[in-house]
Amino acid sequence: MSKTDKQLERQLESLVTLADPVRRALYLHVLSQAGEVSRDQAARALRVSRALAAFHLDKLVEAGLLEVSYRRLSGRTGPGAGRPSKLYRRAPRQIEITLPARRYELAARLLTQAMGEGGPAAATALERAAEDWGRRIGREACDRAGADADRAGLLRAALGALRAAGFEPRRDTSGNIVLGNCPFDAIRCDAPAMVCGMNLALCRGLVAELGVPEWTVRLEPQPERCCVVFQTG
Repeated sequence: MSKTDKQLERQLESLVTLADPVRRALYLHVLSQAGEVSRDQAARALRVSRALAAFHLDKLVEAGLLEVSYRRLSGRTGPGAGRPSKLYRRAPRQIEITLPARRYELAARLLTQAMGEGGPAAATALERAAEDWGRRIGREACDRAGADADRAGLLRAALGALRAAGFEPRRDTSGNIVLGNCPFDAIRCDAPAMVCGMNLALCRGLVAELGVPEWTVRLEPQPERCCVVFQTG
């Protein structure tokens, strides 16, 4: 078996791990959280037993989909502080399968390189295209929400559109929308300014189409998430 075949087999095995509905729900719950998740927290969120949550979470670790750390949630140290909790977070491993094989990531890297060499005019054209795409998914979100949608309905529509686009949106403690994932992370390493500008333009187009004038988007780079934040208040 070739190296490529072995890699494909490992990826397929990881996907099979997600076939169980409880396990899949636990995985998606961990992905949706800003920080690490304990067994107790996961069990409460899904309304399953702690033992069942622990079993499936550890299966996700075995498959390379989650990572584990240990920390006392009480913050206390020393004798009597209790045992550290086992905490789960998304693993950095990326799974992308196309059958038959396609090299879309390579094409994206080459296009990014070409855009970078094209100078400011190329970057402007990229941002214009991204904003147009943002407007398109914004129109689709408005259609799903309905013509009489209130602010809460538009917010749900925006979250759904961003989730479908792979951004993994969530509300922070201030009520703003932060994006837990950059769908273009593989090429962001090659051209961070260009990709962040593209994301900002995309989100700006989405907000413009939703027609909520008090919403704004800004760049706020943070590790392990998209650089764009939606100010919704």
